[in-house]
Amino acid sequence: MEPQKSIDLLNKAVADELQAVHQYMYWHFHLDDQGFAPLSALLRRIAIMEMGHVERLAERILFLKGDVKMVTAGPVQLINEPADILAMAAKMENSSVHDYNKSALECSANADAVSKQLFESLVVDEESHFESHFDLFDKQLDNIKRFGPSYLALQSFESSTRPTGQAQAE
Repeated sequence: MEPQKSIDLLNKAVADELQAVHQYMYWHFHLDDQGFAPLSALLRRIAIMEMGHVERLAERILFLKGDVKMVTAGPVQLINEPADILAMAAKMENSSVHDYNKSALECSANADAVSKQLFESLVVDEESHFESHFDLFDKQLDNIKRFGPSYLALQSFESSTRPTGQAQAE
């Protein structure tokens, strides 16, 4: 095994996950500001899950005696429309699944079974049947397409009925 190959793959995944955290939190803030509390809470919850992915990747990098590079893969996309946000989020999750599957294969070819298993576990997190990130975004996007402004209006109404200063339930 050549540890540096795995470290490079793991650091690329760290950059992608950090990008996702920044992007999802940006959208969380804007959706909350627009009064879409349920969508906002969804993006916040997934951002926190992505932070857990960063931690798992970093632990593996450090075990391999590498340095964790805490840089994002790119700038935050300044998208504020709920349907556009959900479409972009679903696209990001699909891209992650593709990249992690590819990285798992590369780690296998490099005789690094533990990193391979880590990438495979990230794929499971992204597309498992129980609350997969992609599925959550896709369902919300489908609801917006099916019900249009009515669906978003209901979310806005829910947050406007909450007493001032009351934290949103998650």
